[in-house]
Amino acid sequence: MNTFRLLPALALALVLGVGAPTAAQQAPAPVTATSVPPVSNLENVRTPLAPVIGPAASEGTGGLRERPMSGHTAASNEAALLQALKGGSALRGYSPLPDQKAATLVQPAGREWREIVKGPLRIWGSWLILGMLGALIVFYVMRGKIEISAGPSGRTLERFSLIERFVHWLTASSFIALALSGLNITYGRYVLLPIMPAEWFTALSLTLKYIHNFVAFPFMLGLALTFAIWIVHNIPSRIDLQWLAVFGGLFTKDLHPPAGKFNAGQKLVFWSVVIGGGALAVSGIYLLFPFYLGDMGMQQLMQVVHAAVAVVMIAIVLAHIYIGSLGMEGAFDAMGTGRVDENWAREHHSLWVAEVKGDAAARPGHD
Repeated sequence: MNTFRLLPALALALVLGVGAPTAAQQAPAPVTATSVPPVSNLENVRTPLAPVIGPAASEGTGGLRERPMSGHTAASNEAALLQALKGGSALRGYSPLPDQKAATLVQPAGREWREIVKGPLRIWGSWLILGMLGALIVFYVMRGKIEISAGPSGRTLERFSLIERFVHWLTASSFIALALSGLNITYGRYVLLPIMPAEWFTALSLTLKYIHNFVAFPFMLGLALTFAIWIVHNIPSRIDLQWLAVFGGLFTKDLHPPAGKFNAGQKLVFWSVVIGGGALAVSGIYLLFPFYLGDMGMQQLMQVVHAAVAVVMIAIVLAHIYIGSLGMEGAFDAMGTGRVDENWAREHHSLWVAEVKGDAAARPGHD
């Protein structure tokens, strides 16, 4: 009877004894320098899985295939790996994630994209923006502020309505926010990081990133409204050629070629904003929602387009800001109060004044 009572205890002890790991099993084998193959020498690395190179990677299920690893096959795989590292075809591995883009190990196009962004795009962009700033400074020193030749009349005309000014400032303010945050993405680590603590730069860059992402939508709204409201006044006409022939009188004192509500220079700015802003909007949507509308190659292309168009537009808008503020007397009033001095309007937009006042000289097509 006592023996039968001990059987459960003996069985439990037997189970625990069999299931318990031994001391050798509990202690992991020590890792020594000689137990890890040197990664600098590919000939010493052997793997039972051979990487699939190039388009074949997308044909398989995981990007890797089981292959017998003879000496010849291992040498071939290492040669293919070296070729992929030098450029050419993409090198893919295996990823258990549903998104198989995570299995990409080497993408030669990514190196080309990085060199374009870090090299020509960044260098040429900086020269374009700084060159425009330098040209505006030289122009101001040589020409000075373009004054009203006849002097202020004391009478004003309504130039832009409240709605028009709202659309202008919505588009302008959102573009400035996008430009500053975008410039930080491209140049911040070279200009700001050396002169501020890294933690401050990180916080600033993160804030500007969110500003860039969310302000994009007001900019696109302003862009659409700008096109809808002012397209009728920005159709090119023959009178624009006369304005362009003398550069709008910018370099000649008291020379004022005729112009409608918008002169040829303003029309160029309008179409630059509409076309360039449209390119920024399309490429920006690709970047805000990656891989919904294209693959990695499309994302890289859209990033280059986005940055290149942005620096060109920044240079153009700098000239527009200069003429509309410091460069020309009375110009800021148009978007400031909506009303402009009558003499200013007659000198810079004579055909528009004639049309507003019902002058017979105002003929259709001069806008």
